[in-house]
Amino acid sequence: MAAINTEYKEPSYGNWRVPRSAGLGSLGAIGTGIVMTGLLAGIITFAIWGLLPGLSVLAVAGLLVLLLTVKDKHGQSIVDRFATRMNFRLARSAGTNLYRSGPLGVTEWGMFQLPGLAAKSRLYEFNDSYNRPFAMLHVPTTNHFTVVFSTEPDGASLVDPEQVDAWVANWGGWIAGLGDEAGMEAAAVTVETAPDSGYRLRNEVEMNIHPDAPEAAKAILREVVRTYPEGSATVRAWVSLTFTAALRSGSRKREPEEVARDLASRIPGLGARLQSTGAGIARPMSAQELCEVVRIAYDPPAALIIDEAHAAGSPVALTWGEVGPSATQASWDDYRHDSAFSVSWTMTGAPRGSVNSSVLSRLLAPHGDIDRKRVSLLYRPMDSARAAAVVERDQNNANVRITSGGRPSARALVDARSAAQTAQEEAQGAGLVNFGMVVTATVTDPARLPDAVAAVEQTSGTARVLLRRAYGSQDTAFAASLPLGLVLPKHILLPTEIREAL
Repeated sequence: MAAINTEYKEPSYGNWRVPRSAGLGSLGAIGTGIVMTGLLAGIITFAIWGLLPGLSVLAVAGLLVLLLTVKDKHGQSIVDRFATRMNFRLARSAGTNLYRSGPLGVTEWGMFQLPGLAAKSRLYEFNDSYNRPFAMLHVPTTNHFTVVFSTEPDGASLVDPEQVDAWVANWGGWIAGLGDEAGMEAAAVTVETAPDSGYRLRNEVEMNIHPDAPEAAKAILREVVRTYPEGSATVRAWVSLTFTAALRSGSRKREPEEVARDLASRIPGLGARLQSTGAGIARPMSAQELCEVVRIAYDPPAALIIDEAHAAGSPVALTWGEVGPSATQASWDDYRHDSAFSVSWTMTGAPRGSVNSSVLSRLLAPHGDIDRKRVSLLYRPMDSARAAAVVERDQNNANVRITSGGRPSARALVDARSAAQTAQEEAQGAGLVNFGMVVTATVTDPARLPDAVAAVEQTSGTARVLLRRAYGSQDTAFAASLPLGLVLPKHILLPTEIREAL
């Protein structure tokens, strides 16, 4: 009888790809077009005006190709960095990096509305098929509707590794299944760590102390309540799902009430499937809960007031017009909002090679140098029809880059193998998802900002993700890290096809 090998082997994950357009060598479609146009213009100039004018035309074309194709480790070309700098200078000169709200603000109605991309958002509340209230956020600019689930992740401590592997597999299946949800546009997972105020623990202990308990036991419990919050932190997680007003391309755009009726029957099923991913009990957030989350994000000291009110049994009643900051100032590399200062990063490179399931644990964990930290993973699932076309085009482009030059580089060969593997897995039924990450660190003292920046950049190295500070877009990145379901590509002026070609 043969012996059965029961030794556990931890699985690894990888093969993340950034689709690239076809072109000559490492040039993309636009770079190749500039080269061909420059050569043609140079030949015509040689024939008509002579040698020197022709060389000048070729020099200009070559310089333009260098400016567009020579990129840093974050994929930013010289033109990209120059355009970002100029756009921020124009915004600062026009005063759009400053925001004032409330009775003394610039808005006519005197409300504390949200700034930036979420300024026109509207918040509704409906009941799902289980008669649970759920908040639905509407962004009229993009005709998107977002529902947010509040989750209680179990964590990986004292959990069998086989169970963790099952959670990861179920999470991948849950994300892939979103591509077949009608009207699904995007999904996001936001994990926030912050200091524990201690009010909830104090309220729980005081309610359970028996009047006849020994005085020594009461003293010990009250000492625990008094000292425990000093070194503890709260970890909260939300999953936001964003839907479009139209169920399919070209169909009629629905009103908020129609979308709410549709989502009311789908929310219980989405939440039930989410529990199998290790997210714990997933329930839709009410409008009041979402208002509290956004209010605390822009003004962290408000968390003490809100927790104290909950502990006293009289929660604060907030409306969507009261959750925004009274003043903000977006600088080149940080963001000041009410009583806090924040710095945000965006992911420009996924981990190279293979990683295990705990690769982000240190980045997600609380840190003593950061008062409040949010890590948001942004997903844009693709339906199966579009995914098949994308992977086939990506594989063809990778093969063109190998055959267009002389000897292909090692990176081009690895890229082609990776594209072929992705196409094979998609053909076997795997889902295709575009994803990104936004990290925001918040402190209440500007002197602690350099320590918070160093903490995030150090932990991102252990997570093997490449983060780039959101220079010139700190306010936008801050809003993107909130559980609001903002789909950033839908807010840009430059079409996505041109950005991918660049």
